Amino acid sequence: MKPGLAKGTRDFTALEVSRRRYIINILQKNFELFGFQPLETPSFENLSTLTGKYGEEGDRLIFKILNSGDYTSKVNQEDWENKSHQKLISQISEKALRYDLTVPFARFVAMNHNQLTFPFKRYQIQPVWRADRPQKGRFREFYQCDADVVGSESLLQEVDLVQLYLKSFAELSIPVTIHINNRKILSGLAEFAGITDQLIDFTVALDKLDKIGKEGVVKELVERGITQESIDKLDFLFTQSDDALENLLQLKEKFAGNETGLKGVEELETVITQSLNLGTDIQNLRFDITLARGLDYYTGAIFEVKADEVQMGSIGGGGRYNNLTEVFGVKNIPGIGISFGLDRIYLVMEELGLFPEQATSKMEYLFANFGGDETVEALKLIRQLREKGVSAEIYPENAKIGKQFTYAEKKGIRNLVFLGEEEIKNGMVTYKDLEAGEQKTVSLEDFLNK
Repeated sequence: MKPGLAKGTRDFTALEVSRRRYIINILQKNFELFGFQPLETPSFENLSTLTGKYGEEGDRLIFKILNSGDYTSKVNQEDWENKSHQKLISQISEKALRYDLTVPFARFVAMNHNQLTFPFKRYQIQPVWRADRPQKGRFREFYQCDADVVGSESLLQEVDLVQLYLKSFAELSIPVTIHINNRKILSGLAEFAGITDQLIDFTVALDKLDKIGKEGVVKELVERGITQESIDKLDFLFTQSDDALENLLQLKEKFAGNETGLKGVEELETVITQSLNLGTDIQNLRFDITLARGLDYYTGAIFEVKADEVQMGSIGGGGRYNNLTEVFGVKNIPGIGISFGLDRIYLVMEELGLFPEQATSKMEYLFANFGGDETVEALKLIRQLREKGVSAEIYPENAKIGKQFTYAEKKGIRNLVFLGEEEIKNGMVTYKDLEAGEQKTVSLEDFLNK
């Protein structure tokens, strides 16, 4: 049988793992600088925990896990014969792989709210799974790096998360623009266009603007039963200026008497103004009125981060979800969170050549194997190096020195060490810097101190 990978998954080489760790370490450091504490949740949840939280399209992308044993034994025969897809799912699957980290986090908060101190801030770095169609930057198994805070309605949380995004991407050397909108503005737009009862249809279509363009969005709105009159009222969405505050002023005029829409404008204006007061460059923060992030649970601010110099989907996103824990029977716990897309961040940094040398894990010293007593002495020296936190190993066989050289070069090992009979006798060590092409013989004491 010829081996192969499941579609939408990848293996990671040593180089890739080292670079991914470099990104994760920067994110983790900044999460903790901003007061977030680590949390981990199971890879799979009860299917009922996940369904109904991501919208119609999101629910279709959840990986369901078949029940153990004969999962067909309890299936209703009529549903089986009629191929009633939705009815069969609940009969053959009780568990599912997590789709994101936010809903499991909400479940955790709902289960433990009596023991938590609010506002509660957590970060989580774990894989998630989506039955999506794989393409560049989109995988079926990928990591999310989330930071959420629950138990506070203060808009200072939105401002702080903007700063967390900017600081983290600055340290990764990725020029980005943070696109920001507010779900209340989208609700206000639906009310303005007379399609309040079609809000989800409207936002799901609008969220695809980057992918399918204005014509595609308009076509989908028509297919979803939204009238041409309503679409004409929303035409101004596609001709926004680059001035965020000017666009908000225009909305204030259109939202006259529209309480929900005006509230959204007020909240967004506060976040943008406070961010600018903290020195945020207006070029890094863009009010994007077409940003919808088609998830049902957002209730306030919504974010999306895009790399400025690479054609890629969003490399981060999130928003406020004040009502999320309510579906688990716990009310009045507002929340807001953002996510960093590790896999896409990696692709952006790779394309732009942003990984520094220290992001690559390399063996520092390879000891040539001469066999006999020399090997024993080499192993003793290797142990001393490892105790000092220096990576070292010995070539496993007493092979020709040319073969050992080739191995070191292919592995990217920095130094090849020669501890032969003469070196041992005189208390010396000879090593060759394979990157510089220089060979030196030094005392054993100097070598260890180096």
